[in-house]
Amino acid sequence: MRKIVIIGGGAVGLSLAYHLTKTAAASVTLLERGSLTSGTSWHAAGIVGPLRATPNATRLAMYAGELFPKLEAESGLSTGYRRTGGYWLARDPARMDELHRIAALGRHFGLHPTLTGPEDVNVPGLDLTGVIGAMAVEEDANVNPVDLCMAYARLAKAQGAQIREGARVDRILTEGSRVTGVLLADGEVIEADQVALCAGAWSKRLADPLGVALPLQAVEHMYVVTEAMPLMPHPFPVLRDLDRGIYIKGDAGKLVIGGFEPDAKCWDAFGPSGDRPFLELPEDWEQFTPFMEAALALIPGLADVGIQHFMNGPESFTTDTRMLLGEAPMVDGLYVAAGMNSVGVMSSAGVGRVLADWMLAGHAPMDLWETDIARADPLAAAAAHVETRMQEAVADAFALHWPFKQPKAGRGLRKSALHDEWQDAGAVFGLTAGWERGLWYAQTPSEQSLPLSTGAQPWYPIAVREAAQMAAGVVLLDLTPFGKFDIAGPDALRFLQQITTANMDVAPGRATYTLLLNAQGGIEGDVTVRRAADHFRLVSGAATRWRDMAWLRRRAAGFDVTITDATEAESVIGVMGAGARALLAGLSPDDWQDFAFSTAREVVIAGQSCLAQRVSFVGELGWELYIPNAFAPAVFRALRAAGAAPLGHYALDACRIEKGFRHMGHDLGQDISALEAGLGFTIDWSKDFIGKAALEAQRMAGLRRRLVLFDLPDHPLVLHDEPIRDSGRVVGLTTSGARGARTGKTLALGLIDIAPGETPQATALRQFTIEIAGKHYAALALTRPPFDPSGERMKA
Repeated sequence: MRKIVIIGGGAVGLSLAYHLTKTAAASVTLLERGSLTSGTSWHAAGIVGPLRATPNATRLAMYAGELFPKLEAESGLSTGYRRTGGYWLARDPARMDELHRIAALGRHFGLHPTLTGPEDVNVPGLDLTGVIGAMAVEEDANVNPVDLCMAYARLAKAQGAQIREGARVDRILTEGSRVTGVLLADGEVIEADQVALCAGAWSKRLADPLGVALPLQAVEHMYVVTEAMPLMPHPFPVLRDLDRGIYIKGDAGKLVIGGFEPDAKCWDAFGPSGDRPFLELPEDWEQFTPFMEAALALIPGLADVGIQHFMNGPESFTTDTRMLLGEAPMVDGLYVAAGMNSVGVMSSAGVGRVLADWMLAGHAPMDLWETDIARADPLAAAAAHVETRMQEAVADAFALHWPFKQPKAGRGLRKSALHDEWQDAGAVFGLTAGWERGLWYAQTPSEQSLPLSTGAQPWYPIAVREAAQMAAGVVLLDLTPFGKFDIAGPDALRFLQQITTANMDVAPGRATYTLLLNAQGGIEGDVTVRRAADHFRLVSGAATRWRDMAWLRRRAAGFDVTITDATEAESVIGVMGAGARALLAGLSPDDWQDFAFSTAREVVIAGQSCLAQRVSFVGELGWELYIPNAFAPAVFRALRAAGAAPLGHYALDACRIEKGFRHMGHDLGQDISALEAGLGFTIDWSKDFIGKAALEAQRMAGLRRRLVLFDLPDHPLVLHDEPIRDSGRVVGLTTSGARGARTGKTLALGLIDIAPGETPQATALRQFTIEIAGKHYAALALTRPPFDPSGERMKA
């Protein structure tokens, strides 16, 4: 039986112990340095809100409504769980757009959100001046955090878990890249096959020595409890006055008022007060006054009620306001559940279940990429950066999630060697996977700062202008953030043959688009692999760099190979457009005419050696140039002097969707197979590879889902996760969307249900609509991409 150690006796750690012991598949020991709940769980507000902004976050949160009542019956202990209903208030028309989108998602998952005007907010005593609408969620609820934790603990112990309080972990022990146990402060060693780090704000001290990046920071998080208010309704619904950053909930005849502030005050979890259990920090009315004023404006009767208690306690937030969950990329057997962003109690049910499943099965039970710890850039975990991000990250919990909104605090984390060159070309930078990349290129001062919008995007005409250059000319794309991995050694070919769907035994110089799959046939990566004389170069997306490296390293066990991350050693410039061949020929002595698609070779451009690879993510004639950083500026300047214009990240996305090209992390992920994604052309059925058996079974049984490209003639703003309907029935969700920069078509990719044997032509005859921000738009299923469907331009 495997041995598992859990570090942290709060709601998350106790839920994990409960779920791990339900199957009796492991021996579980939970270690808490003080008393159970004494870190942050004890002072949590206890709001249970099942509706979140994304499908998987909603799935995680909804489980609380199922589990918390069961815990009472199983343990005999009350958890204080009670449905109260709730209202999300909106004071901005853009907020209503957001609420419509969230409500549609909630209805798809069986929740019952309804959009109302302020007149239907059925709570006496509210002054709704300035409120233009609301979303009512009948499943909103409350729970008593301490009572919940005691129920988890009782059941975990009854199921065989050992829970030790007063057991401080000094460090996590490893051998090579694998965890072996923990060392306690008193010198005791506890051996373990797996360790789960669930210590909240205190997790970084144990993670840092192992090189595990946890970009989280403890802040002072505050709420007040009023004196009794006899006339208030009971139960009192959860109120979220989102545009003022506050929440209000009932508590035994009183009200709890809290909020999520900008410029949150950082707190040192390892300072003088960091070891105090059940810590309460000093009252800070200067920080809290804006929230109190907002509450008084919403509930004027509060002016006649005293404050019974001011609670100021530590709470950890992450730099992107999403939790950190999963197996640490560089330490096998070490799992993390931390950075709960003030929703740890509510999330404990779902997090405990999925992490237990992950640990026992060896893979995530669902696509958890948005919360996966493997997304974390090590640079993002630096103290100065996480402290800076707290200027925004806490407030972002309630802030309006404008489409395409960019963070302001903590910028400049990663810049390419060509950053200044792109800036001089007019780049308006945004963050993609931690890198500063040009979203668009301004030609006038007015284009440098454009307003946010929930409708037509003001940068779209710029994207059209940039893409139009490719019709006869040349554009340059910043592709430097690509993950780049060199795989060498005697077993390099055998290793790659096992992990990829395509045949890797090709001639040197050949570049092959292929997939990396899991055993269930789901997509773990879409990559390009180039064979060189003595090694292979695997190129993946920017966002998945750290996860891809961990995935490759783990799959390489038993193979004589070395894997080197070369991402930061080279700059990558995409040279795309009908004039690309002529422009490059004018700067190079090499032959660009006899240069086949999907091949690569060493070339000289502007006197500098680099590697040119003929592939394209925009569907035009072009090459990707891989250039040592020291030589990249000279090449860039020569390309610009020859007439090439920059093309931004937004235009790139608008071009890729016109070709129907899939995007990892949105359209592709571990829960969609290669066949469902329409990428069967990447599969060499004559060889063995991870996931082949699952794909063969799916091929034999017939597909029940397919990724389809839709055209929406009425041009709504498509983002992702919008419900797709056929004859009024939801048959899937969109996965990504954009307005084509060359065709002008508004396009969306969506994963939909299909009948066994249904052909793409039959799908195109169905009558689809897509619900976007409360409206239903006609959507035409396409059988071919609308731009250059035969690929003639790309392969010219």
